[in-house]
Order: sequence, then structure tokens, then C-alpha cells
Amino acid sequence: MIAQNLTVANYQAQLNQKIQRINSQFAIFNPPALEVHESPMDYFRQRAEFRVWHTDRDGSLNGLDDMFYAMFERDGKSKKVIEITDFSIASRAINDLMPVLLNHLKTNPILKEKLFQIDFLNTLHGEMLVTLIYHKKLGDEWQILANELANTLNIKLIGRSRGQKVVLSDDFITEKISVNIKGQEIDFYYQQVEGGFSQPNAFVCQKMLNFACDVADNISQINGKKDLLELYCGNGNFTLPLSKYFNKVLATEMAKTSVNSARWAIKYNQIDNIDIARLSAEEFSEAYIGKREFRRLSESNIDIKNYDFNTVFVDPPRAGIDNDTLKLLVNFDNIIYISCNPDTLFDNLCHLTKTHEIKRFALFDQFPYTHHIESGVWLSKR
Repeated sequence: MIAQNLTVANYQAQLNQKIQRINSQFAIFNPPALEVHESPMDYFRQRAEFRVWHTDRDGSLNGLDDMFYAMFERDGKSKKVIEITDFSIASRAINDLMPVLLNHLKTNPILKEKLFQIDFLNTLHGEMLVTLIYHKKLGDEWQILANELANTLNIKLIGRSRGQKVVLSDDFITEKISVNIKGQEIDFYYQQVEGGFSQPNAFVCQKMLNFACDVADNISQINGKKDLLELYCGNGNFTLPLSKYFNKVLATEMAKTSVNSARWAIKYNQIDNIDIARLSAEEFSEAYIGKREFRRLSESNIDIKNYDFNTVFVDPPRAGIDNDTLKLLVNFDNIIYISCNPDTLFDNLCHLTKTHEIKRFALFDQFPYTHHIESGVWLSKR
């Protein structure tokens, strides 16, 4: 999506379509009433990426080109270049910075030359990381000028070109999200690394965290406070607040960048009941049933036998959960499932509802004005 007439009517119409789709698709499971969590209508996205389009607007031959932010729209078989002057689905901070940054770049030939993409990443409380991507090698002069630009605009700045990454200060920003924990608002801090995965809509992410914690609170009241297994933990987005409802948490993640960010967050937030294992969901399934031993577990002093799990939390990729992991999940009394793909969620629920009942079902409008849907399900063993 490049441009959108952002009105209340348009937003509500697209949300209603998603609600109707989910209610119709999942009716076979007879779930409880769908809990719908809306997004802000505009200025909700903390990430944005734009191509930089260079053009000689006045038709002269002086070789001095202008440039603008661009995105592409399919026009039949070709791509149509669309100039972006404002981008109201992105945060206000990104929108405010876009023209200021562009004007500074236009006046500096070295910073402007062969620049072809600009990526923005920012937080709810104002930290901003900008990545400038080039078709040229970045030398010392570029670095000096880029440092001056970063200081002038009070932003973090990274330069990239083929085989080269120049980090001027940090390659991450720190997000702060408040979550309701047993009636008290608690701030959690997360490391969001340039190029790594992070939730793009922090407002809806906050609602997802509150949903997961409310479910965990219900579980602890019904089944007592035991241990939590989390698969696909990423940078610890759900791990940190969920840890308040369990004695111990074992979280797994395969991507090294995400594992490092999760460990940073655990230390920064001073949480002492979480262990991180760098394993895929499939690998953990093999370790859990004793099929394989993993040195990565022993090196982290993790013994699966020391956990008394009653709940598993999963937030898998769009492909959903593999068959071996599904077989593992049915052993748990409670499953909290966050999904970014209704179709793979449907397929997985066809298996999981043979042993578990859907207790709560939620829709999170993480990506307004697109067909993408984020869902949340609590399943309890029959």
C-alpha cells in the first residue's frame, strides 16, 4: 500500500472485512466471541522504507539532480514510480523527519551521490535510527559528513553499501512499552536492531502483550503458578511481561541477532527467571522428547527436566507450526498462540482442537489497510 484515503469510514470498512473473514473461516471451531483490537487510524507504524529517486526536474543539462522519496505501484506489467511527500501510516516522528533529512541530503553532494534507499526505525518515545543505503563505497569523508548530519538532527545513523556497514553510534534503538501486570502499569524496554525483526505497530503490539498477560493471569489463577515454554521468542517481546506470571521461563529462538537482543532485554529489565536457548522449535521438540542432545543447552546450563511446564507460548512465522512441534504442543495444559497468518493458524487448529478447547480468540489489526491479520488464541486441554 502506497497511498490511502485515511478516514474513519475507510478504516472501519477494512476492519469489518477482516472480522467477517475470521468469523467465517473459524466458525467450524465454534470459538468464543471474537475480541477485536483496533489500530490507530493513522501515524501507527514505527518502521518505513523508501527508495530515493533522482531526477533532473527542470530539464537542464547542468548535471544537478533533484531527488525524492519513492515507492512503486504495479501498473499492469510495469512499476509506476510514486513520489512520497508524506506517509500518514508511519509515525509522526518519521513524517516530521522525512523532509528535513531530505533537504539536508540534497545540499550535500557526497551524502546524496548514489543514495538509493532510506530506512527509518523509531520508538514510541522518540528514538530514531536512519539507514542510508548507497551504490558506492563509503569513505572517511562520507563518515565525517554523516556524523555531522546525525548530530544536527539528533538521530542515530548507519551507512550501507554492498559488503559494507558503517555504524556511527549504535545499530539499535531502545523501545519502551507499558504493560498492565496484575493491575499495575509496568514499563518494559526492548532492543530493536537495524535490519532485525520488531513489531511495526507498537500501539497494537501493546494490546497483544496485554492480551497475552491477561490470559497468563487466568491460567495462573486456574492452574497455579508453574513454568512457561516459549517458542520463537524473537527479541523477548512477549517473554518479558509473561515472565511475571510464571516461576520460570524457557524461551527458544534460532536467529542470533534476536537471541542477543533478548538477552540484552533480560539484563536491562533485571529479570532473573528467564533462560534463552538458541534452538529452533523443531530442535527443541527433539530435545524435549530425548531424541537428541544439544550442546547449546548444556553450555547455557539448561536442563529441560528441571522445568514444570503447564503452558506453552508460540508466535511462529507465517508458515505456521511444523508437525513435530504440533505433537509437542498437545502435551501442554495451555497453549497461547499468536499468529500472523490465519490460513496456517486454521490448519494448526484443526490438529490442536482435537485435544484442546478454544477459550479466547482475538483479532489484532497490526497492519491496517492491508489484508494481513494478526490473531491470538488461548487453548486449554479438554
